[in-house]
Formats: sequence, C-alpha cells, structure tokens
Amino acid sequence: MSIHPLAGKLAPKEVLVNVPRLISAYYLYKPDPDVPGQAVSFGTSGHRGSSNLYSFNEDHVLAISQAIYELRKSQGISGPLFIGMDTHALSEPALYSAIEVFAANGMEINIHQDHNYTPTPVISHAILTYNKNRETGLADGVVISPSHNPPGDGGFKYNPPNGGPADTSTTKWIQERANAIIRNGLREVKRIGLAKALKADTTHMIDLVTPYLADLAQVVDMKAISSSGIKIGVDPLGGSGINYWMPMAEMYGLNIEVVNDRVDPTFSFMTLDRDGKIRMDCSSPYAMASLVQLKDKFDIAFGNDVDYDRHGIVTPSVGLMDPNHYLATAIWYIFQHRPNWQEQTAIGKTLVSSYMIDRVAKLINRRLCEVPVGFKWFVPGLLDGSIGFGGEESAGASFLRFDGSTWTTDKDGFILDLLAAEMLAISGKDPGEHYQALEQQLGQCWYARVDAPAGAAEKSILANLSADMVKAESLAGDKITAKLTHAPCNQAAIGGLKVVTDYGWFAARPSGTENVYKIYAESLKSAAHLKEIQAEARQIVDAALMGTGK
Repeated sequence: MSIHPLAGKLAPKEVLVNVPRLISAYYLYKPDPDVPGQAVSFGTSGHRGSSNLYSFNEDHVLAISQAIYELRKSQGISGPLFIGMDTHALSEPALYSAIEVFAANGMEINIHQDHNYTPTPVISHAILTYNKNRETGLADGVVISPSHNPPGDGGFKYNPPNGGPADTSTTKWIQERANAIIRNGLREVKRIGLAKALKADTTHMIDLVTPYLADLAQVVDMKAISSSGIKIGVDPLGGSGINYWMPMAEMYGLNIEVVNDRVDPTFSFMTLDRDGKIRMDCSSPYAMASLVQLKDKFDIAFGNDVDYDRHGIVTPSVGLMDPNHYLATAIWYIFQHRPNWQEQTAIGKTLVSSYMIDRVAKLINRRLCEVPVGFKWFVPGLLDGSIGFGGEESAGASFLRFDGSTWTTDKDGFILDLLAAEMLAISGKDPGEHYQALEQQLGQCWYARVDAPAGAAEKSILANLSADMVKAESLAGDKITAKLTHAPCNQAAIGGLKVVTDYGWFAARPSGTENVYKIYAESLKSAAHLKEIQAEARQIVDAALMGTGK
C-alpha cells in the first residue's frame, strides 16, 4: 500500500470527525442485524464499528449489555462488573447506555469515580484483584473502546472472571444473543433512566487509579527507575491513561514529562497514519511522529493506544522501535531479571511474530509457546504461571509479577512502557541498543506485513484452509518444511495458514474488519528474499483459493 502524502503530518480540519453528527447517529440510526456490516460482530477485540455506518449504535450496546447480563446469570457470575471507557467520542454515550441496562437488571457495577477514563489493563487488574482467593461471587468486566481505531469508531469488549479477553464460545454466544434481541425489537432489554441508574444501590463509583498504581512495584522495578533519574517522555495520544502518569510520577518519584495532555474526541493533535487516516496506533512511525521528533529530548519515551493495551517505545538510539524488535528485547531482558520465576516458565508468542523471538528463546534456554493471533490464547498460561511473558506482533503484551504470579491477563501498555525504563535504568542501555546487540549476536531478520484483496467468500475459505490445499513444495527457492493451520503450542486453529522453510515463512489470515487478507512474512536471509517470499505467498494463497473453485 502506498504512503499517503500527508502521512506523519498533523491532521487537517477536513479529516476531523463531526462529533455532534456521530453522537446523533448513535441514538437515531437503527441497525438491521440481517444486513452485512450492521450486525453485532465480536472479532478478536470485541464488537467495533461506527454509528455513521449503522455498526455501533445504541441498539447494539443495549442488546450486548442485556446479553451479558443473561450470560452472567446462566453462568452464576454474581460479583461486581467493572466497567471502563476510553476517550473515543462514542465511548461515553455507550457507557451510559450500558449502565441503564445493567442497573435495571440489578447488577452490581463498579465505575471509576467522576466518570473518568479507565484503561483496559486496569479493568483486568481490578477483576483479578477482586477475585483473588474467591471461588464464588466472582467479578468480571467490560471495556468500552475500539482500541486504536479512528475517532469515528466505538467498541465494546467483555472480560470474564479470568480477567482476559473472552474466548470464542463466549463471544459467539453474546453476539448471537444480541443480534436476536435486536431482531426482536429490543423487547427483552430491561432498562431504566440514567439518573435512576447512577443512584441505584448497585452502582458504585470507586477509585480505580490508586490500587493499580500502588501495585506496579510488584511487576516493574520502580525503585530502579526512580533512583536512576532517567528523563521519561510520555505522549498519552489522548487516551484513557492520561490521568495515570502524573500520580504515578508523584507516587514513585519518577522524572516524567507528559508532552501532550489534551483529550479531544476528534484527536486533532494526531499526525496522520500511513493511509492518511487518524489512527492512534502507537506502533506506527507516522501516528507517533510528534513523539519521535522529541526522541533526543528524553532518555526514553513512550506512547500508547487509546485503551492502553498497546505500547510504542521511542529511544534515542533508533527512534520508534519496531514492535517485534521490542518484544524480542523485552523477552531477552525480563527472563534474566526475574529470578523468582520458575525455570519451566515459557515465552508466549503469536505465530505471526518475528523469528527473532525464537532465537532469543534458544539463547536464554526457555520453552517457546506459539499460539494463534489473539491475546485470549495467553490467558490460561498467564493465570497459572506457565507463561511468563505473552506478546503479540501488534505491540500488545503482559507478563508476570516478580514472584511469578499473575499481573493481568489482558495486554498492559503501562508495564511494557515501564519495562523499557527499567531496562535502561538497570543496564545503562536503551532497548534499541540492546536489540542492535542481539542482531549482532543472533543475526538479522527481515519482517513485513502486506494486505491483499479478498471478498467474504475468499476470507471464509482462507480461515478454513487445510494443509493439503497448498500444493507448492518450495517457497522463494527453499523447501517447505511445514504447512500449518493449527498453532504448534496449543493446536488451536489459526484461522488461516502458515508456511515455513528453514530460511523464512509467511502466514496469511483474513482481516476481521476489512475485505482483505493479511500476509505476514519474514526472511532470515535478506530484504530481497523477503520480497520473494511475499510475492510467492500471494501466489500460493491465490492457488489454494482457486483450488476450491472460488
């Protein structure tokens, strides 16, 4: 995909979302669940859409909320529901719609006081903290956020009592029940007015900031960061963690400067992403251009997406780190600086992440657990301590506490930011310098992702490919050694295909939100070899699709 001429530049007025129109559409537009694109659809990160496109409207939220109540009742989940929202324009209306339904159904709900924003990892942490040593009356949670999506989007995620993203069977149930409720004209939705809902005895406004911040010392070496005096730059990207940094700095004595403290539902302070859209993607050098320009002003700097489940690390040595590079570096560092972790504790990676992580695993003699895309696959391991660090190529990760117990089971951008600062404070070198040293020791990898067009039929076929549908025997001149449709670690279906040689690999999987399929590829030889892999990958996938008669 070509780079938009305004990529990396401040958003012009013409691309800013019309917030009044967006909010009006949320309440006025009535979706038809039998029209493609208008139904409730839970992907890897909940239901997402835009009110202007009839894909995230009040009807969706009311139906999803009622479905969640019914799910909880059927599963005997009777503890409080923790609710968080981010700073997208549609998040606050959706929060109030949800509160009206939850309160009407008599659910105990916990919301951050003063209607403030709450990041995804804080909700996961709150659920797990509440449920510790409990067997009944367990808590769960909801995060109202479309993550790093553009300003016109809204999102709704459900986290069960394990604190992590809901599994496929749970999201499928919620999705199907919510669509049935919409088809039936919302007749099953129980609802009371907002004023009454907020005054209900079951609605609680609590402090969610302090407990999370006070617990950070159990997962990151905050004393080392503080005593080092390193200068830290933070760009919250207008997200839900914006009010956490200064209390954190005060609590631990950190030298932090927040370079942008604006909250603006149009996100007009953002520089445009590669495609010319406003997208709060902290792994994009275009979206992060403003902070990257300040890299020499700080010893380390970071930004996060709007719900704070992703991280972007900026160093003086390399600027914005590639997400795969930082994951490899973080894994290399953390397993050498957590002596109380069990020797058998493994590294978790998605099968579309860089092979550099495999090399690091061998270097530090740790077992590698390779799973499909989706952080939900790391939840069991993070809960029982069998996975010490779980990370996705899209810049999302979490890891265990110092004592080897669970921190969060959802991605936590805060602790990945702070780990970069700990690394610098302890070693005197920033993560970019450490990755350069790893490349010198282990060799270079060339990695990229591209998209290819695919309609609904092709995407469905790709998600259900079998290895025998791939007829090729070689890839970019090398013998194919594996054709994978299930992940090596847990044998779960990957919803696509991965083809491996001794010198590279590619993986193809359909997008959950666009009419494309994604091709991830990596070469262990050269940039030119990577291009060969990418070209042949498309040919192999197209041949497999043609072989089905589509």
